[in-house]
Amino acid sequence: MTQPTQAAVIRCDQFLGHPPATVWKALTDPELHARWWAAGDVRPVVGHRFTLDMGHWGQQPCEVIEVEPERLIRYSFAEGSLDTTITWRLEAEGTGTRLFLEHAGFDLDSPMGKKAFEGMGGGWPGVVRGLGKLLDEHAW
Repeated sequence: MTQPTQAAVIRCDQFLGHPPATVWKALTDPELHARWWAAGDVRPVVGHRFTLDMGHWGQQPCEVIEVEPERLIRYSFAEGSLDTTITWRLEAEGTGTRLFLEHAGFDLDSPMGKKAFEGMGGGWPGVVRGLGKLLDEHAW
């Protein structure tokens, strides 16, 4: 009998001293998105297909699968290779926003899935901090 495939999840949360509308704009505006993470035509529209330019990791195909304006955006990431899901969830907290990231579906039985999980697990906190830095440096 074979064991079921393992799937792993990366989770981060960060308080950002900006209202949810401002954080939402940075998550869903392609020009701003490119400044803190990756270039791509991300849009908060269910069914919207786009690619993210991940530099030496190449163009990663994505599709928006769930949207709750100023609260949640979920999209598939790296379809056909990693086949993972990224969820950004925003919760108002005082005068700012608690931002939760969940990157789910890494197949730890796959060498590529395991390597991606290990690399992105260490990388995501810095990406989220980069978003915070962008927000702190620019007032909209």
